[in-house]
Amino acid sequence: MRIVIALGGNALLRRGEKPDSATQIANVELAVQKLAPLAEEHEVVITHGNGPQVGVLALQSANDPNLTQPYPFDTLGAQTQGMIGYWLLQSLQNNLPGRHVASFVNQTLVLAGDPAFDNPTKFVGQVYNKEESEELAKSRGWIMKADGEYFRRVVGSPKPQRVVETRLIRRMLDIGAVVVCAGGGGIPVVRNEKGKLQGVEAVIDKDLTAATLAEHLDADFLMILTDVPAVMENFGTPEQKEIHRASPAAMRAGGFPAGSMGPKVEAACRFVELTGDVAAIGQLSDAQKIIAGESGTIITPGGNYSGPDEITRRDCKKM
Repeated sequence: MRIVIALGGNALLRRGEKPDSATQIANVELAVQKLAPLAEEHEVVITHGNGPQVGVLALQSANDPNLTQPYPFDTLGAQTQGMIGYWLLQSLQNNLPGRHVASFVNQTLVLAGDPAFDNPTKFVGQVYNKEESEELAKSRGWIMKADGEYFRRVVGSPKPQRVVETRLIRRMLDIGAVVVCAGGGGIPVVRNEKGKLQGVEAVIDKDLTAATLAEHLDADFLMILTDVPAVMENFGTPEQKEIHRASPAAMRAGGFPAGSMGPKVEAACRFVELTGDVAAIGQLSDAQKIIAGESGTIITPGGNYSGPDEITRRDCKKM
């Protein structure tokens, strides 16, 4: 099978941990040990989050007295792709001796006219008091919005249209490489009036990018890995229970919160609806069990899944 795996932020940095490189490298090693068996049997593309890492770099950039202006978010995204991609690259090479591993700094195309640019809602960076936020809005042109009792910068979160380097990623898969790409949703770019790519200040949802990439790569399986064993119905109530099998329609009716599980559910449902293939949301430690149908929330057009043999049969029908 061809599998696109979206690693959640907890794969690099767990709740309460300081973002030291040694801590993250150790967490990457644990994650790769869980994913390496899948890469031995299947074609694998790994995407990853970058929220805490880009926050650290943004803060450093904003406070650097040698800079006239802080680095823009497209550049910060590229920096985190290089850093995290290097950690994953090295660990995958060490755990999969003899296999080609490719790590990409790549761009994700968004539409310049996406309404998200006119109504930015994605919080980024540190918190400020009211006076500080007003000064930053004036001096740097930032859009600031209330986040609880403080204020934070907000940027647009446009919908990903295509990973620019999709054809190259496909070629790497065709020669048997394990590919790391689309970190943090990819570097947000638009086409300008001359038809050239240029970066924009935005943050793209990483799971939506993973779904878009999986669609364009003709992946058989989209696996979104997080720190919970499955999506929960009636989360936080006495009626809470795990959802093991579902159709996109059933998942969309669940009303999952926009700030946490909602984007993951949307990404998984979008992939299944557009391709007719399989998506799953579950725990990193259960990656192999998810493929086997023994763990996680598995989403298919009809809400049924008995294991990878079913995907093989579906592919034969397509042919």
